[in-house]
Amino acid sequence: MRTIRKADFIAPSLAATTLGPIMLDVAGTTLDAEDIRRIRHPQTGGVILFARNYTNRKQLTALTAAIHAARPGILIAVDHEGGRVQRFKAGGFTKLPAMRTLGALWERDVLQATNVATAVGYILAAELRACGVDLSFTPVLDLDHGESGVIGDRAFHRDARVVTLLAKSLNHGLLLAGMANCGKHFPGHGFAEADSHVAIPVDERPLQAILAEDAAPYDWLGMSLSAVMPAHVIYPKVDKHPAGFSRKWLSMLRNKMGFEGVIFSDDLSMEGASVAGSVLDGARAALKAGCDMVLICNAPDKADQLLAGLRPGTSPVARATAARSAARLLALLPTAAAPDWQDLQQDLRYQAALRLVQSL
Repeated sequence: MRTIRKADFIAPSLAATTLGPIMLDVAGTTLDAEDIRRIRHPQTGGVILFARNYTNRKQLTALTAAIHAARPGILIAVDHEGGRVQRFKAGGFTKLPAMRTLGALWERDVLQATNVATAVGYILAAELRACGVDLSFTPVLDLDHGESGVIGDRAFHRDARVVTLLAKSLNHGLLLAGMANCGKHFPGHGFAEADSHVAIPVDERPLQAILAEDAAPYDWLGMSLSAVMPAHVIYPKVDKHPAGFSRKWLSMLRNKMGFEGVIFSDDLSMEGASVAGSVLDGARAALKAGCDMVLICNAPDKADQLLAGLRPGTSPVARATAARSAARLLALLPTAAAPDWQDLQQDLRYQAALRLVQSL
């Protein structure tokens, strides 16, 4: 397998500085003219896929190839964590465990838990990359406080130290398959009971309590963390804005914790984002707070509002900020070719990882 350069799959006319700050979705299992129009818009920089975009592996591979053809260098992502959040399941994709399963294994055998976490990360990334997907929004770094139904078994453990070490092992597996990672939901969604998809969660704890526990994995993971997605949660003792729209929270992530990777907003169409106003208001607020890319899902009309209304800044500061964001996004793209599905099945490392996961 040859190593390829980013320049091999990024057209010269679509250099990093032209990648836009919007990640949007597509309607179905193939691209229609409206999908292509949105993907080619200069403000678009990514596409997120969902279960509705999947019929089988051949179709998925054709879809991702069509997206990359329409916009070379674009980032294709998916929420593919394992457990109940795994978008592609049938047709040969390995059924991945919920992360709480790895936390439970930690209680019995620490070393085996880290080994299996690495295997899960490798299988997750290798299978997605074999179908043309560049990034999964994983791992979940929220603590399992037993309060949040939407997080629940998506969390590794209650102990921030265990979450950190299992996430680091999973990230290692992703990296072995050539995929970056995205920790979520900063600074922590596990204590807030409400589901930010349909409500506006609130976490009343003081800053020091959040930093000491829930936010600690973001600090401890250090350089092994490629990207972060903030929570649509309000922490009123810290800021009146949800974390993804809060310069105070995102500045802490950048300056206090030294995070240099990509910051993605969570989906702007979720109820937890409604406090920012319209979807355009939310996108502007998220980017102003420090996000590099904003997500808009399941709402093509709102995606069109963003594409029409979100204009790049023209000041030197705005141009420099956009260039830094584009460079960070470029760093998330795989830098080596992925094997096709059939070659992957014969890969000895993949087979060994599969045995570990199937032993759970």
